Amino acid sequence: MPVMLERASTIQPISLTRGFRLSSINSHSFYQTAGPAEFLSLAESAVVFDVRSPGEFAQGHIPGAINLPLFSDSERAEVGIIYKNSGQESAVLRGLKIAGSKMSELVIQAKQASPNQGDVLVHCWRGGMRSRSIGWLLSTAGLSPTVLEGGYKAYRNYVHETIDAPYRLSVVSGLTGAGKTRILAVLANAGEQVIDLEGLANHRGSAFGGIGQLKQPTTEQFENYLFGQLQNLDSARSIWVEDEGNRIGTVVVPPAFYHLMRHSPAVFMDSSPAQRVKNLIEDYGDLPLAELAGSIDNIRKRLGPQNADEALDSLDRGNVARAIEIVLAYYDKTYMKAANAMPRKIMPSLAIDELDDTEIAASAIALSSDATFV
Repeated sequence: MPVMLERASTIQPISLTRGFRLSSINSHSFYQTAGPAEFLSLAESAVVFDVRSPGEFAQGHIPGAINLPLFSDSERAEVGIIYKNSGQESAVLRGLKIAGSKMSELVIQAKQASPNQGDVLVHCWRGGMRSRSIGWLLSTAGLSPTVLEGGYKAYRNYVHETIDAPYRLSVVSGLTGAGKTRILAVLANAGEQVIDLEGLANHRGSAFGGIGQLKQPTTEQFENYLFGQLQNLDSARSIWVEDEGNRIGTVVVPPAFYHLMRHSPAVFMDSSPAQRVKNLIEDYGDLPLAELAGSIDNIRKRLGPQNADEALDSLDRGNVARAIEIVLAYYDKTYMKAANAMPRKIMPSLAIDELDDTEIAASAIALSSDATFV
């Protein structure tokens, strides 16, 4: 059976070389090893092979990596059971028997995925037998492998260390429909550092946020994407993010990063209800009415039966604006309740309805510059 290669989600490539040194790479007889920082630096110009099982890969992986599994999910489980019941030697023998029949196909697939058929990067969960075995195999086939010391587990530790570090965040806040995500894009066009958390999560944050979006990543993969963004930014400069709860759809925002967001200066984008309804119609008005109705049903208890029924009836009659007004009233109350429960120390207001994009960016940057960072 051919070994299947799976590419990670298509995230834009990022630079991970700033401040990294390659001098700590250690030589082995068949391959080299590198820690997470050096490994990611090498990934700028070499393909990364994740040799864990497809299930492990689906849970979370280095963005851009290719899944080249030594074992299938069931084979990995089988070897694990043998290890638990009969010990390491029996498990190793069974693993060798499974892997032996795949060696030629693994080499073929690896060479096909390596543009220059030269340097390649390999990792498993902990930098153990799976990655070392593939490192040896690919070296005998003429490739030049580097194995990640400590494996994906070491990478994840590096992810957490990076995400938990202090940053100078500036938060775009405002009621639902104020156009916060669009304002992030305006700030990016003005040269500001921006992280679009909703973009990384494939969700726009409200009850309707998942409609028309790609499947959401796991929380683990979301953290990997966030790490990649942070690695590409200057930590000495302000980084703009959108005001979010601790969940974006099914994705959980890392607790330390969420705490930092809540305690960082914010600029409240003040927009009228009429303008916010107009913005939301532009965002959601062309989406299937059945899906909009389903999303309203999902928050029926929070909207209240009477409001939910009126919103659904408005959709049935094609009055999307009225349905949005009803839902907006609920979200406004929810926002104010959360704001009162966790008030921000610094949150100047910016009336944006009469401003063009250039004016919004300039005003937001000026207000943020006057703020005191945590």
